Amino acid sequence: MAHWASFAAEELCKGEYPPVCASGITPSGEFHLGHLREILSAEMIHRSCNEWFNDNQIDGESNYVFIVDSMDPLRRVYDFLSPSYEEYIGHPLAFIPAPMPDGEPGPKPKDGGQSYADYYLQDFIFALEQLGIVFPSEGYERIMNHETYEDGEYADFIDLAIGNKEEIRRLIVSKSGRELPEDWYPYNPLGSDGSLDGVTVTGYDKPFVLWVDSHGIEGKSDIRKAEGKMPWRIDWAARWAIHGITCEPAGKDHGAAGGSYDTGIPICRVLGGDPPDKIVYEWIQLKGMGPMSSSTGLTVGPMEALSLVPPEILRYVIARSKINRHIEFDTGGALFRTADEYERLVSNPAQEDDGMTKRQLVASQTQGGAIRLSQVESGSDPRDSIGGVSFRHLSMLAQIKSSDEDVWASLNRSGHIQGEPSNSLVVRLTRMRTWIDGPHFPEDAKIEVKMSLSDEAMEMLDSESRQFISALSSLLSECEWNEEEINMAIANACESAGIERRKGYSSLYWALLGRSHGPKASSLLFELDKGEVLSLFAQLPTQ
Repeated sequence: MAHWASFAAEELCKGEYPPVCASGITPSGEFHLGHLREILSAEMIHRSCNEWFNDNQIDGESNYVFIVDSMDPLRRVYDFLSPSYEEYIGHPLAFIPAPMPDGEPGPKPKDGGQSYADYYLQDFIFALEQLGIVFPSEGYERIMNHETYEDGEYADFIDLAIGNKEEIRRLIVSKSGRELPEDWYPYNPLGSDGSLDGVTVTGYDKPFVLWVDSHGIEGKSDIRKAEGKMPWRIDWAARWAIHGITCEPAGKDHGAAGGSYDTGIPICRVLGGDPPDKIVYEWIQLKGMGPMSSSTGLTVGPMEALSLVPPEILRYVIARSKINRHIEFDTGGALFRTADEYERLVSNPAQEDDGMTKRQLVASQTQGGAIRLSQVESGSDPRDSIGGVSFRHLSMLAQIKSSDEDVWASLNRSGHIQGEPSNSLVVRLTRMRTWIDGPHFPEDAKIEVKMSLSDEAMEMLDSESRQFISALSSLLSECEWNEEEINMAIANACESAGIERRKGYSSLYWALLGRSHGPKASSLLFELDKGEVLSLFAQLPTQ
C-alpha cells in the first residue's frame, strides 16, 4: 500500500462517498507532457481504488471523469493562429471555428464546421487511448463543459452563487489576496457578439442574468443554457458538486496558498457540495530547461513522446515518481536508463519478505505499484509489454538492420522471439526508428559499424589492444557464432593479451565503431557477419 496512488485510493475508498476521480484540461492549443501528469495521476488513483475494492472483497467501484473546459474563452491570438482570430477573443472554445492549415478560421461550428475545442482535443484523446484511457468505456467518462452548461446542470449552482455573491467575494479576497472590482459578479454572460469580454451584469431576474455589453447592447442570459459561465474559481467548485468528484489532483500553481484549491474548497461548501481533499502534483520539466509551458514553447507533446517510447514507459515515468516531486523528462540518453529500470523490475518483480526492514518493504511495494500502474491495460502481465526484447537491444537492431524483416529474423535466430513478432513489438520498433531518425536520439547512442579501421582507431589502439584484437580474431574464427561463445572468446582474448576486460571491450568498440563504447559486445558481434568482422580485424597490424 506504499505507492502514492494506493495510499490516496485507500483514503478515498474508506470515505463517505463513492470514489470519483477527475482531471480537466482547456483545449486552447497543443498539449504537452505536463498535462499528462494531472490526467495520469488521477487515473492511477482511480485504478488503485478499484484494486483496493477487489483486494478487500468489497462491492465498490471507482469512476474517472475527464472534464474538457470547452466553455473557456479564447484568451489571445496565439502564434499558431491567423490574426483573423482577433474577432474570437473572449468567445468560448466550443463555439469558435477550428483553424485551417494556414491558421485561418475554418467553417463555424454552427455551420457544420469543427469547433476549436474539438480540433485541439482530438490528437490528445488519441494519445490518451494509447495510454489506456479510453472514452467512453467502463468507469471512464469524458465531459465537455459547455454541454454541462447547455444541459442546465450548472443552473442551480449559478443561482446559489448569485445569492451568496458577497460571501464568495469575501472568500476569494481573504484567501487569495486578490482585489475584485465593484461590479464583480459570479457569472459572466455572453454579450451580443458571443464574447465574455466587456459584458457588465446589470441585474438578476431568475433564471435570467441581465447585462449590457461593450457595444452598448442590452440583453439577458438564461442560466439554464450555455449563454454564459461562472469564473474559474467558482466553476471549478461547482463542478465538484455537480459530478460528485472526490479526488482531483491539481498543479502546484492551483495548490499554492491562496490558489484555486484554497478558494474552491469553501466555495464548494457554500454551493452545497462536499469538496475533495487537496492533492497537489509537481510539474514535469524538460531536463535543464525548466517546467513545460505552451506559452514559452518548452514542450514535448504526448503524441511526440509516444512516437518515441512505449506507452508503458511513459506511464512509468509518472508512476514511479512521488506526486509531490517534479519530474525531469529527458528525451535523450535518460530514456535508456528509464527503460533499463522498468525492464529490470518487470523481469525481477519486487518480493515482500518477513525479514525486510520497513524501508525495504516500502520500496518493494512502491516499485510493484509503479510497474502495475504502468500497464496500458489494467491487470495485464507486465512481461507482455517488453515482448521479449530489451529497449537497448531493439535500439541496436534498429540501427544495424535495414529492414523490419531483418530485425525479426535476427530476433528469431537469437531466441528472443519465436515466429512472428507481437503487435506491441512491431509498434515498439516503429517508435524506435522514429526516435533514432529524429532530433532527440542521443549522439553517443548512435551505432555505425565501420567497414574499415578509422585513422582514429589506429591511433587509439596501442600494442596491448592490438594483441587483444589478434587473439580475439583467432578465437572467433574457431568458435560457434552465438552470443555465449562470442562472450567466452572475448574473455579468453583479454586473458591471453594480459589486459583488463574494460580495456578489451574499449579496444573492440574502437575497432568496430570508431569510439570507446557501444552496445553489449557479444550481442553486437552476433548480429554482424563473421567473415566481415574477421576481415576488419585483419586490417590491424599486430604491432
